[in-house]
Amino acid sequence: MPFSLATPAHHELIIKKSRFIACVEPVASREEAQSRVAQLKSEHPDAAHVCWALLAGGQSAANDDGEPGGTAGRPMLDVLRHQDLQGVMASVVRYFGGVKLGAGGLVRAYTDAVAQALLTAEKIPLIKKTELACSVPYALEGLVRREVELAQAQLQDVTHGSVVTLRFALPASDAAALMHRLSESGRGQLVWLDDEAAQG
Repeated sequence: MPFSLATPAHHELIIKKSRFIACVEPVASREEAQSRVAQLKSEHPDAAHVCWALLAGGQSAANDDGEPGGTAGRPMLDVLRHQDLQGVMASVVRYFGGVKLGAGGLVRAYTDAVAQALLTAEKIPLIKKTELACSVPYALEGLVRREVELAQAQLQDVTHGSVVTLRFALPASDAAALMHRLSESGRGQLVWLDDEAAQG
């Protein structure tokens, strides 16, 4: 089961006078990751490198930011993959201490910094959600709202037109039971709108 992180977690290593400041944090997209990197660069103008890795929305990215190719971003990405994380970015700000670490030393430093930060991170399971939409006469709106609330689904949108259209999301594993209950109690007046959801 994939996991994300509840909040950012940090760790700092000092290896041969170089400082490696690691952060692992929840990030939803590549754009968000890139703006976070820009923020880190402005917070650490004297840092030699701001390397990062991302696993989010089926996308992955790894950036060595001037370190020798494959010594920073890729090893950090491997740590995220190994921990089965999704929607997570790892970044390491490096202040160069004057002593070169070599390729093996760099891989170890970046890997260790991220792995240590993850040891303190609170992981949360990512539950696959399904979105459903239905329309009902006004008289049944309250009933649908109660069922959605009982199922602990998230009501996302309600539109009032000639009928009431409700959109909600809930864990995929609970969708079939809720659809069955609503179809039964809707007495033939509830219409499922999303063909995929109705089949799923």
